[in-house]
Amino acid sequence: MEGDIPAVYILGTRVHPTSYDEATAVIAGWAAHNLSKYVCVATVSQVMEGFDEPSFQAVMNRADLVTPDGMPLVWALRLLGCKGATRVYGPDLTPIVLEQAAADGLSVGFYGGSPEVLSKFVQTTTAQFPKLKVSYAFSPPFRPLTQAEDLQVTQEIVESGVRILFVAIGNPAQELWMAAHKGKIPAVMIGVGAAFDFLTGTKRQAPRWMMGIGLEWLFRLATEPRRLWKRYLKHNPRFVVLISLQLLRHRMTCR
Repeated sequence: MEGDIPAVYILGTRVHPTSYDEATAVIAGWAAHNLSKYVCVATVSQVMEGFDEPSFQAVMNRADLVTPDGMPLVWALRLLGCKGATRVYGPDLTPIVLEQAAADGLSVGFYGGSPEVLSKFVQTTTAQFPKLKVSYAFSPPFRPLTQAEDLQVTQEIVESGVRILFVAIGNPAQELWMAAHKGKIPAVMIGVGAAFDFLTGTKRQAPRWMMGIGLEWLFRLATEPRRLWKRYLKHNPRFVVLISLQLLRHRMTCR
């Protein structure tokens, strides 16, 4: 991947200026060869968590593909020289990859979501893509698995024959989980955050016009203030300042 799409570092986190079609093709290619890979769908929150915590940034930077989920990251990529950078948003990437998996005969699995949401997501997905083979679905508890539980889950995933595993347990948990299971699970793991909730209608997505101007965070804050206020109030203002300084250094270097 690195040889095909040069990575750009945003505040120390490696991001690939890719597209839906390109990311899907790469994921499907890896999956067809039974490769163990993991894909991060990066947001400002993840970049800032990496900035604050070097060990988490290392997890992000070891990912085989990091797509720019948030528009602020897309704008940063463009200002850093990637003029054609586009957003690759987890809830939009998910059905595109599922459609490709169905066409290629690649079995998929789902790890995350509440039991009710996961069941609804599987039903919705299989109805939308009749040829799709779903060989694994598991709703983990809202706590870290014990070592014995993790070994059992890993074995079940491997035995299921999954080639693409969608991991939806929120960040940073999903990135840490994928990194810990690379090499153990012969599948492409994709961290998709709240995609199961959004695609089943359990949670509302921001209007497209808000997404397009980078105000999706404001919509999510309004709908889940108790859970998200610390994330956005802590990360967003600092991101603006820090990325402005990076862009200034970039402009001075390019003169």
